[in-house]
Amino acid sequence: MSSPRRRQQQEAFVRQRLGQPEAGWRQRWYTIIFEADTREGRLFDVALLLAIVASVTVVMLDSLPAVNNRLGLAFTVLEWMFTLFFTAEYVMRILVVRRPWRYVFSFYGIIDFVSIMPTWLAFFLPELHFLIDVRLLRLLRVFRILKLTVYFEEAEILYRALVNSRRKIFVFLGTVFIITVILGTVMYVVEGPQHGFTSIPVSMYWAVVTLTTTGFGDMVPKTPLGQFITSLTILLGYGIIAFPTGIVGAELAASILKRPLTTRTCTHCLTEGHEPDAGYCKHCGSQLPEYQNDRPEVPGGPAGS
Repeated sequence: MSSPRRRQQQEAFVRQRLGQPEAGWRQRWYTIIFEADTREGRLFDVALLLAIVASVTVVMLDSLPAVNNRLGLAFTVLEWMFTLFFTAEYVMRILVVRRPWRYVFSFYGIIDFVSIMPTWLAFFLPELHFLIDVRLLRLLRVFRILKLTVYFEEAEILYRALVNSRRKIFVFLGTVFIITVILGTVMYVVEGPQHGFTSIPVSMYWAVVTLTTTGFGDMVPKTPLGQFITSLTILLGYGIIAFPTGIVGAELAASILKRPLTTRTCTHCLTEGHEPDAGYCKHCGSQLPEYQNDRPEVPGGPAGS
């Protein structure tokens, strides 16, 4: 834990470079929109989740010709209602953050923008109406809503496990790629173009299909040696499928033992997932707003879990 002198220096640095955290209506709406530890924040996220699911359902039903012929006008009205709602939400997110461009060019900021633009483009430029189905990208926004306190800890654990195991997974994928190249080359030599293995890339496609035990059956070895290699490849595929499961499973077990986080979000860099007693952002060092949690504590469990 930082000494009082170091803490004072950090506070002075924040005041000089970033200023005090926003107050008034912007701070209140920031807490509601970006965090889910308060009752208002949870209600906002639930309403947003329902709107996303309803919007995606409308887009899917609208693609059915029989349904579109009967309810096309109603779907158009609903789509504009959803678009206006998501547009207002997008504008509010820009207004309440202290660094709006960081949000605009963040992953979720881009998804939010792309999910509302097709309807506006189709309205002003009818020739771009074919882009309307891009609205289904709104479904990606569900991942933002998973920061609801009910799911945040579980989502954070899964994310942490994937991040911690990324190097092992990259090594594993590299090994699989090398095996695929070798098997594809061997089968190209053994079977040859007369049996459908017309090139090494085509033979690599066979190797991927066989290693994953999918077996489309569009390329089948005819020679005894090729069939023997195929049998070994299938057995190898079962081991390969289980390998990444063990990697991620081990990281999950390690992540579960770590301290649960909250949905607290830095007003400067928008980094989420800070501990309840954290005073500064773990990413940029900016001072965090005061932690608000109106949920009752669970007897025998940590606060906010």
